[in-house]
Amino acid sequence: MTTTAAAAASQQQYPGGTLYLVATPIGNLSDITLRAIHVLTLVDAVACEDTRVSAQLLRWLGLHKPLVALHQHNEQSAAQALVNRLRQGERIAYVSDAGTPAVSDPGAVLVAAAREAGIRVLPLPGASSTVTAVCVAGDTRAQGFRFVGFLPTKAAERRAMAATLTGQAHSLVLFEAPHRIRELLQLLAELAPDQLLTVCRELTKQFETVHTARCADLPAWMAADPQRERGEFVLVLHAAPVDNSEGDIPAETLRHLRVLMRELPLKQAVSLAAELSGSPRNALYQQALAWKSEEDASQDE
Repeated sequence: MTTTAAAAASQQQYPGGTLYLVATPIGNLSDITLRAIHVLTLVDAVACEDTRVSAQLLRWLGLHKPLVALHQHNEQSAAQALVNRLRQGERIAYVSDAGTPAVSDPGAVLVAAAREAGIRVLPLPGASSTVTAVCVAGDTRAQGFRFVGFLPTKAAERRAMAATLTGQAHSLVLFEAPHRIRELLQLLAELAPDQLLTVCRELTKQFETVHTARCADLPAWMAADPQRERGEFVLVLHAAPVDNSEGDIPAETLRHLRVLMRELPLKQAVSLAAELSGSPRNALYQQALAWKSEEDASQDE
């Protein structure tokens, strides 16, 4: 395996004194890239979120490398120690437990510290649960997507943040733990019953599940089979349905237009809203005129 990886990836230079961000499989071990394998054979040490998890991956690859723990509780001190080693010319790889480092996982502090020290950071792309979930969701209405990650654990903060995520014109990617998945589905059913939600469970693993339905229907679907609550979850909240009472303009764009109209002249507000959202300028202008006419009429009464 390492010989094949070297043949495929060794044409590129892998200098010392470089931090290598290595994406690892999110479930299926065979999703690791040949380039990732090659770099892991070259590095002097592997910094990782959990040494036990990374040790298993290295054993599967037939590699033995010194492991350095870097997680949310020691990120600052561990990052500085690794920067000192990088200054001495070592090659250091950083891997999270699964997927691409520093995406809802530790790693950003290390990257920032290396950059500030003038050390090169070389990313190796690979598996990403976020991108995997977005591509399988098939949200044809979305104007792009936004990564949200985990919502707050406190109930009030969780509800408040969830309320800001509904009715938007783009897909939203959420992470959730198995012991909170029912609660989150119930919350979304209350706040956005008609929006579609794609539930991805155990992506790339043996018991992978991908299910898309209206938020209103998902609590019952989850309750119908206790096995559905087990595993790691990635959720894609689809773009909100078009509000036909306001034409074909997404609800989020209408909210932005109202805010802009309070601060700017009508034409300037419409122009900026169209540029930001990609919605037709004429439709936005007609909607703005309708709102202005309603306001003028109410003031005359």
